[in-house]
Amino acid sequence: MEKHSTGGNRKANKKVIVTIGLIVTLFIGTLVVYKVDVTEYAVVTQFGNPVVTVAEPGIRIKLPDPVQSVQRLDKRVQVYQADSLELLTLDKKSVAIDYYGTWKITEPVTYMKTVKDKAGAEARLSDVFSSSLGIQMGKYNLEELVNVDADLLKLETMLTDTVSYAKEKAADYGIEVIDAKIRVLNFPESNKQSVYDRMKAEREQMAKKYRSEGSEEAAKIRADAEKEQQIILSEAYKQAQQIKGSGDAEAIRIYGEAFQKDPEFYEFIRTLETYEKTIDGKTTLILPSTAEILKYLSGSTGAN
Repeated sequence: MEKHSTGGNRKANKKVIVTIGLIVTLFIGTLVVYKVDVTEYAVVTQFGNPVVTVAEPGIRIKLPDPVQSVQRLDKRVQVYQADSLELLTLDKKSVAIDYYGTWKITEPVTYMKTVKDKAGAEARLSDVFSSSLGIQMGKYNLEELVNVDADLLKLETMLTDTVSYAKEKAADYGIEVIDAKIRVLNFPESNKQSVYDRMKAEREQMAKKYRSEGSEEAAKIRADAEKEQQIILSEAYKQAQQIKGSGDAEAIRIYGEAFQKDPEFYEFIRTLETYEKTIDGKTTLILPSTAEILKYLSGSTGAN
């Protein structure tokens, strides 16, 4: 019985020792083994100083804490949401810009030494983007940034230059600036009313100019039309006079030929035409009996 009891105690003790050994092994494992995810960098620091940077996912080994520790940094593209920023354009117009930028960590050690964490990185990015936008906005007039004419619009060029400048500055912090976009480009609230009033005045001035030019053009068109009318009427009158002159000449020629053939008959016909033109049912003539015009009438009366 004693032997059986002793054997059972040994087995129990052995299980306890094995269990304790497993626990110790797991504990030590948690101190020396670490996992790196595909979305992150792992920076191993020794007494606070970076010694190893791991960018590839997998299982890694280090010295146990507190000798070596692991700092994890997000390697994905991140979005920086900025507050509204007031800047001046080349033509001294004050504008308010709401924008955002995208960035990622490229040098983990430099990043940790300069900005430490995301809050520090965004503080630096705020300076980088604001200075970049301020420099680039100062190179363009407002109409080159806001315009319905695509040929005059240079907003994309301005943003491209902004990103290039920001890339150069952000590299000092182990950060790569990928892109920047403007969400809203507007006038500051304090300046909106004065800007609208100025825009209204400018539009009214342009309207007056267009009306004046229109009136001037209309007067010119009317003057040209009247001139053309006078030319047409003058030419028509000239042609009419020429036709009338030709008709009169032809009539004179015909009269002349008729007179030459039979002067008495010609005189008789002409007298009858005179009667027709001067005498009708309402005409009263008081003439001496010796009047030349009455010779045919008096002769006719004598015959009756």
